[in-house]
Amino acid sequence: MSVDEVQEQAIGRHLDDGNIVVGRRGGQWLGGPPVWVAIGIFIVFAVAVLSRATEMLEPDDFAYRASIIALTHGQYVLSNADYQSLLSTLSSDGGIAQWVQLDNGSWVSEKNPGYPLLAAPFQALGILRLAPLFYGALGAIGLFLGARRWLGKWGGVWAVGLFFTSGAALVFAWRPTMSTFTDAALIAAGAGLLLWTMLAPDRSNRLRTLAGAAAFLALDLAVLVRYTNIVVLAVAVLAVLVLHRRVGLTWRSLVWWAAVVSLVVIAVLSFNQTVYGNPLSTGYASGLITFSLGSVWPNIIGMPVYLLKAMPMFVIAAAALVWIAARFLRSRSLIATDPERGTSRRDAVVAVTLAAGWFGIWAIYSAYDWTVDQISGPGGQGVGPGGGAGDIDFHVYRCYVPAIGLIALLAAWFFVRLPKWLAPSLLIVIAALGIWTFAGVGGVGASPTGGPAAGAGTNGPPTSEDGTQRPPPPDGQAGVDGQGGPGGQGGPGGLGAQGGAPTAN
Repeated sequence: MSVDEVQEQAIGRHLDDGNIVVGRRGGQWLGGPPVWVAIGIFIVFAVAVLSRATEMLEPDDFAYRASIIALTHGQYVLSNADYQSLLSTLSSDGGIAQWVQLDNGSWVSEKNPGYPLLAAPFQALGILRLAPLFYGALGAIGLFLGARRWLGKWGGVWAVGLFFTSGAALVFAWRPTMSTFTDAALIAAGAGLLLWTMLAPDRSNRLRTLAGAAAFLALDLAVLVRYTNIVVLAVAVLAVLVLHRRVGLTWRSLVWWAAVVSLVVIAVLSFNQTVYGNPLSTGYASGLITFSLGSVWPNIIGMPVYLLKAMPMFVIAAAALVWIAARFLRSRSLIATDPERGTSRRDAVVAVTLAAGWFGIWAIYSAYDWTVDQISGPGGQGVGPGGGAGDIDFHVYRCYVPAIGLIALLAAWFFVRLPKWLAPSLLIVIAALGIWTFAGVGGVGASPTGGPAAGAGTNGPPTSEDGTQRPPPPDGQAGVDGQGGPGGQGGPGGLGAQGGAPTAN
């Protein structure tokens, strides 16, 4: 019997007695081969992302870029004069997309404010490309700690590996003017840290309180980046309320966490009230972002091909759920003192919680009318997957990306039960698919008039939720790490791109 199996049988009590079996310590707190393997995976991921010059492929890129540049000048809402100044500065490099003019004449991005706030410090330092990687590192830490506590010393490696080898992670971490990878990484960080906290009754209450507060702060920030991520925050809150006694958490910890959670509510409502004059308003016009039950079935049958290419580990995570359910049902026939009974029930509770967050995000977007339009395309031809001068699938599946951390944790449960030779082999296959997906992205142009550029395929450039096509392809990435544009800090009125000559990084 292995050391891990001895530990597994030696720990915890059962759900039947009102307690969840605690997770394994997973060896040393730091050090050892698993830690270095996980670090190595992240370094390879970072090198892959930074090895290609970034591109701005969707209208959202141009919306976020303008917000990030404005924030480096201490503004988020721009007067008409400042907006025109910034527009003039960026006009030769794609301009500004998806900004709206308010009743008072000022301008603001349609997008949620979280990502520009998180990215602006990196832009100010001239290292915007490192912003997604910084938050990705936080996600890696959370995933490693949570999966290691739950699944043993190699569980953290598999969770980190599955997260960073997905094509979705590579595609969006490569583009620092998109928020998609950052909120996925924040959810991964929050979920992993909260999992560690819930399965660590052997650690001090102060440490668990701090770890839980960090977890909820990460989930708060994910909500600020994309409001629909609130479903994951809600699942986390519900899980803590239901399970806190069984995992030995005190009310003092819950009070601290409630204070952290309240930050997102106050921040969102205050921002909306200040900018839009109504706490429940957003930058999108009424009726622009729509959901309907009629879109559920078309999305269910149309999205899997895109998701399988971008995040194939979701199939493994689904298999893990089936396996965990079967073990749970079998455990009901075991005697109360059998260690496997408690372990199976602990796994079932964790799996249900992770799946609730995952399915919650995907359920919302299964009713999204816009993705149905993108899948069917003009005349029902659809966008692919892939095609033209480069794959444009990413703009279809991007709303599903925030769940990849939750999916990676579930898939890691499956991986730790595979033969030692099979798990790394399967991860290599997934990584190869991710690299292939990443390599196929880019080069989808648009003409200055908004139609498809030569060689761009019959479906033309991606459109965003408001129906706008991406602006003309920029000659350089103005205002992004000094990667081109009309250079300088100024532009008319002093509000311009932080540019310089185009570079290859």
